[in-house]
Amino acid sequence: MHEALELLKKYDTVIIHRHTNPDGDAMGSQIGLKNLLLDNFPEKKVYVVGDGAGRFSFMDGSVMDEISDETYRGALAVILDSAEHSLVSDDRYTLAEKTLRIDHHIFCEKFADVEIVETAFESCAGLVTHLAREWGLTINTSAAKALFTGIVTDSGRFRYDSTTPRTFSDAAFLLEKGFNPTEIYDKLYVDDFSMIKMRAGFVLDIRFTKNNVAYIYSDRKKVDSLGVSDFTVSRGMVNVMAEIRGVDVWVNFTESTDGTVLAELRSRNLDINKIAVKYGGGGHLKASGASLKDKAQAMEMLADLDKLVGENK
Repeated sequence: MHEALELLKKYDTVIIHRHTNPDGDAMGSQIGLKNLLLDNFPEKKVYVVGDGAGRFSFMDGSVMDEISDETYRGALAVILDSAEHSLVSDDRYTLAEKTLRIDHHIFCEKFADVEIVETAFESCAGLVTHLAREWGLTINTSAAKALFTGIVTDSGRFRYDSTTPRTFSDAAFLLEKGFNPTEIYDKLYVDDFSMIKMRAGFVLDIRFTKNNVAYIYSDRKKVDSLGVSDFTVSRGMVNVMAEIRGVDVWVNFTESTDGTVLAELRSRNLDINKIAVKYGGGGHLKASGASLKDKAQAMEMLADLDKLVGENK
């Protein structure tokens, strides 16, 4: 871990990447690291790159930088919250002189020069917070707000079983930096009535397999009619099935414009990651995703999930 700190100290230019279609953890760890590096090493040039911040644009410094390929010359690229190289938003990290990856997903492949992969952490933001504390770096309010956002979202508001006493310790440490957590919760979880109405519509679309796997299948016609992004439907609506008594596994299927199907898998107790990996995806033991070639393959995955639940009754 100290090798990573030495890299961060050594390079005058640091370019921070994370995965595409960023969630709160990807954005929170990226913006959090940016702000704490600028606070501790004000002489450095620190850039953040990738697709837009979307609904996480409330974080200080969340506007992505437009940089040239030349900027990578002699620079350090840091990749956050990405289990595979194909998931990284902006693959120009390969142009950097040195690469560092910090991640908390189940290990899939090595693609950086130096890697810190710690699956015991509930979030990449939690891991960044832990490293900053261990390295004796100061965390200003802007960094703390971003890192807190990452911890809150990837721990499911401290409800997922990846949440540990360390999670609460890190969150409490960040809160001491002086921000109002209610403002963050409002940005994350207070929706317009139209979104609440949409969510209710998805609840009505829930179906169940023989062994009580809950699932929703949204075809392209439905997604287009909603006027929202595929990501809003796939990742944003998966947990409308999360609190159904008797349901241990649930999956949200969303058709993309090219005919492929986004699958978001969740579990209360079982390891569904192995099913995601079988179909070319990955993630965590109880929260994974995959991109499937068509509806037929989606139904194959659903059958595998149903079998998994049946074998573990």
